[in-house]
This record gives sequence, structure tokens and C-alpha cells, in this order.
Amino acid sequence: MYRAMRFPSGLGKALTLSYDDGVREDKRLIEIMIKNGLKGTFNINSGIFAPEGNNESRGRMRKDEAYELYLKSGMEVAVHTFMHPNLPFLTDAEVMYELNEDKLSIEKETNRIIRGMAYPYGTYSDSVVECLQAAGFLYARTVQSSHSFGISKDWLRLPATCHHNDKELMNLAHRFADMEVVREPQMFYLWGHSYEFENNNNWNIIEEFAEFMGNRSDIWYATNIEIFEYMEAYDQLIVSADGKTLFNPTAVTLYFKVLSGEYSIKPGETLKL
Repeated sequence: MYRAMRFPSGLGKALTLSYDDGVREDKRLIEIMIKNGLKGTFNINSGIFAPEGNNESRGRMRKDEAYELYLKSGMEVAVHTFMHPNLPFLTDAEVMYELNEDKLSIEKETNRIIRGMAYPYGTYSDSVVECLQAAGFLYARTVQSSHSFGISKDWLRLPATCHHNDKELMNLAHRFADMEVVREPQMFYLWGHSYEFENNNNWNIIEEFAEFMGNRSDIWYATNIEIFEYMEAYDQLIVSADGKTLFNPTAVTLYFKVLSGEYSIKPGETLKL
């Protein structure tokens, strides 16, 4: 029996953002995101925070102000390696050090289990991906733009829909907002560095995007890990041979669509269609 996943509340579309480096411009970006109901993930290098006592308006944040910002705003904090190296040029041991040091540091400061990251410079190799798997990572964002909304099956080589400076940004936004999801769920994934808005004097780009895409009733606004964890839970659904009986062994209410209609299944529930 054909069955299509739906996001929480039965929604067919999700939007997430991913921004790198832990810079002071993230403060303004997060203000824009919160105003428009957006959520996202901030990938940081915990080995190169600004020194204590540094109150300059630009550059990287101090450790204390970075974690206060991200945690109070409800955003995800993820790994960007300890010192932002070009990972394919390192030995496996060096890659593991960069991943684990950043992961341990972030987990200590946030009291959260960290399972995601973004590749510094967007570079990776098969051996780097193997290191990520060994270190317990479940997703890693690249800098590749798909210009599409289908959800990748390869979460350790995850492309974005586009960078915020992409000339097609608002065309893609309009396509996404206008589309009716009939079959598989769709996701818009935007990435960048917030310092680019300041350097290029183009904060209007993200302001326009956020105002247009935000606060819509048919889009789920979520962090990277929230989307991954929901899909991970959905994949654990236990289904009978004829597809008409389902059991939800997870702690999450799951949503899906079949030809006869849309359904939800609560944690521990058995559902007969």
C-alpha cells in the first residue's frame, strides 16, 4: 500500500536554515528568524571563539554570548569542527580529533547530544564520511545547491536547496510556497554565513525571504536535527504485510497519507486502516 510521510500536524512541507561559524551577525539573523517564525541550525567552531572580554561588534562571538544566544532562541547548535580545517587534507586521526573535540565541547555547554554538523568549506571525502559515522554523526551539510525540494537519502552528504545569495532564491521560494504536496514531503533548506549580509550590505535578502516564507500554516519550521529525528522516527513504523495495520514503537506522534486519506498514529498505538 502506498504511504507518504507527512511532517508534524500532517504538513507536507518543511523549512530549515543552516548558518556557520558562530559570528556576531547571527544575533541580527536570529532576530529576523524569530520575528517570522523560522528555525534553524548554527554550526560553530568551539576552538576559535573570540577571547573573553572581546566586545567588538563584528567577528566571532565569545563562548558565553554564543551559547546564550543559541540556547535562548531555541536554535540547534551543531558541529563545524574544532578549528575549521579542510577535512580531506587531514589524516583520519586528525579528522576524528576535530569532530570529537567540537562535539564534546558543544555537548558540555549545551547539555544536549550533538548529532549533526556542516563541513568546513563544504569539503569532504569518503574517508571523512566514514569518520563521521564512527563518531556518531547522523547528518552533515555540504555547500552544494540542489535547487529542488526533494529530501536527500544521503544525510551525511546533505545538499541545500540553495545559498541565500543564489540569484534563484526568491523564485525557488515562490515555487515552494505555491506548490501543493500530493505525494512525498518536500523541504526547503537554506544556508550561508550571516557575516555575508553585513559584508555585502544586503540584509534585505534574508529579510525579504523570511517575511515571504515565514508564519505560514502549511510549512513546518524546524531545526536540522528536528527534521532528521522526525524522519528517523517515521522509519521505525512497523507495518503489516498488507500495509493495513501499523504500530508506532516511538515516542513521537507520526503522520502519513494514503489513498484513503491522512492519518496520525500516537506513540505505542496500533492503527488499522
